[in-house]
Amino acid sequence: MKKIDQSDYDRSVARLSSLLSDIAVHAQEQSKMRCPYKNRLDQCTAKFGCRNKRKPRAKDQLPWCASDDKLDYRSAWETEPDEYVQVRDTIRKTVSRPCKNSDQPMSQVWYDRQHCPGQTGKTIFDHADDLRVRVPSSCGRSGHCHECVVEIKRGMEALSPPSEVENFLHGQYRLACQACVEKSDVDVEFSLLLRTPKILTAQDHGVIELDPVVTRRGDDVYYHDDQIDTYRGHIYGMAVDVGTTTIVAELVDLETGQSAYLSSFENPQRFGGSDVMRRISYDAGEFQGELHKVLINTLNGEIRQMCDKLSISRHEIYEFVVVGNSTMREMFFNHDVQSIGQMPYKSQVEEQYLSGQRNTTSLTEPARGLRLWANRRAQVFGAPIIASHVGGDVAAGLLAMDMARQTEVVMFVDVGTNSEVVIGHKDRLIAASCPAGPAFEGGLVRFGMPGCDGAIESVRYRDGRFICQTIGQTEPRGICGSGLIDLLAELRRHDLMTPKGVFADKAKHFDIIPEHGITFSRNDASELAQAKAANYCGQIILMRKFGIRPDQVAKLYLAGGFANYVDSVRAVEIGFIAPVSPDRIVKIGNAAAQGALQMLLSKHARQSIERLVRKIEHVELETTADFFEVFVEGCQFKPMHFPSQPRHQEPK
Repeated sequence: MKKIDQSDYDRSVARLSSLLSDIAVHAQEQSKMRCPYKNRLDQCTAKFGCRNKRKPRAKDQLPWCASDDKLDYRSAWETEPDEYVQVRDTIRKTVSRPCKNSDQPMSQVWYDRQHCPGQTGKTIFDHADDLRVRVPSSCGRSGHCHECVVEIKRGMEALSPPSEVENFLHGQYRLACQACVEKSDVDVEFSLLLRTPKILTAQDHGVIELDPVVTRRGDDVYYHDDQIDTYRGHIYGMAVDVGTTTIVAELVDLETGQSAYLSSFENPQRFGGSDVMRRISYDAGEFQGELHKVLINTLNGEIRQMCDKLSISRHEIYEFVVVGNSTMREMFFNHDVQSIGQMPYKSQVEEQYLSGQRNTTSLTEPARGLRLWANRRAQVFGAPIIASHVGGDVAAGLLAMDMARQTEVVMFVDVGTNSEVVIGHKDRLIAASCPAGPAFEGGLVRFGMPGCDGAIESVRYRDGRFICQTIGQTEPRGICGSGLIDLLAELRRHDLMTPKGVFADKAKHFDIIPEHGITFSRNDASELAQAKAANYCGQIILMRKFGIRPDQVAKLYLAGGFANYVDSVRAVEIGFIAPVSPDRIVKIGNAAAQGALQMLLSKHARQSIERLVRKIEHVELETTADFFEVFVEGCQFKPMHFPSQPRHQEPK
């Protein structure tokens, strides 16, 4: 018998142990990908809710599973099994609990002037079902996806205390699947965070050079020169404008350049604050990452809806182009945003660019890493930011209005919660950010609201009463930005308000539409004055710095949320925009979304905007010597004042 070499034996055992260990590790990893409830026909056999579960494809079939077996499926239903079971059992007990005081008159649960009987033991989500209101959710109402955030307008005291999974919410916000009605004698009114604004439902794409990054060569799909997939029938891309108040997502066929689907909705991050500074502060707390999560989950919900309506597969979506101000863009990519909230207000990406660690402020990351519902090889391109709070949405806007070819001095004003101003021409550009706040976009003003159905968009004062026109010609529910500008101008024209916002006869408020209880108060005027002053400062200080007067501006390009519906004459009268001749004011609508689309369809467009942003000079308004005096002047409702010669004029 041949003698066994001990060293050979030890090496063989070690190698075998290594192989078995590798197999075990691989098996463990694989077990995270293929859900045990997914059968061989890719159908879901689970009896509980899961974000991957879809409607049966045919009658008498099981729901089908949308998981691609590439990502950890457990995050869809029980990454933390103990917590999941606890929440599930709590919900089941709550929902099955018999109604109290069933002999007593029921309260009412209200949504958008609709109502149904309020029943104790039922959640807001259940009542929304009764009202046929679509509340977004992808976790089977278990409280994990955090998509069903609602604002409780009244009746919070009638609801159950917040559950543990609602700890990230404060104030008047609740999860619809967790908030149960517990009192039968108090009415409850709720609203969704996802309303569809009028402002962004139609785009004039014009002529765009078709030269996308993702292309088809025969039966293969390429990202640049890398083969990433076999052709599935379509090649789609998505342009996403992530605004502080509103989000626009457009699905585009990259082979034809044709729009396939357009969606616009309110930013679901509202529970974290109405402006970027409040959201930065929220993200610094114990729920860091929650704003990113709700943004991605909501967008994924929109993508699922797109795919269902178009009968396409998410695997046919190969690229996203994302634009937004610096904070919104970094939150989308799940980056730390704390540095943007403090001096010198620069993102980590910009700091790396300035220190030479990066050669651009644009971003490119895999969609899979962001958990976006798309092809597993899809990529996400974040448009370059300019400086501090002047982000990729401004860069996209400059691309849309072809700033790189402007030979005369023009002004670009993007009006929003965080407004931006750019002045110059192709050889010299200066830019500034103006933290205007949400007053003109539905926040802080008592009856303010975004430009949705029922919003008053036009106001005239005749014969002692206000004549109002609403979006959708429906009953008025509030006043949007264009309506507020009209209202302020009408109050000034008819001497019902002084430039400093004092109402005639020392009134405290005006009844705009008495029969609907819509009023406008001095406090509302004060909030709008401060928001207007931020826009005023950005425009007047940059014009001074560039050394021009309004009559020297060849074109004033007005962009942003409600800008397309603003009466420019009235906006000039109250000092909202510079006194440029009306025939020189050009409304370009949602320039950020248009620029995002151009970057999605054209590599040349991306290269062009990368070159342009490098030459833009950023101006910090608050460092201007007389900034406070200019701001106070801007709070008055009167046209901008320019001396005979611009002060602080600088050479070009």
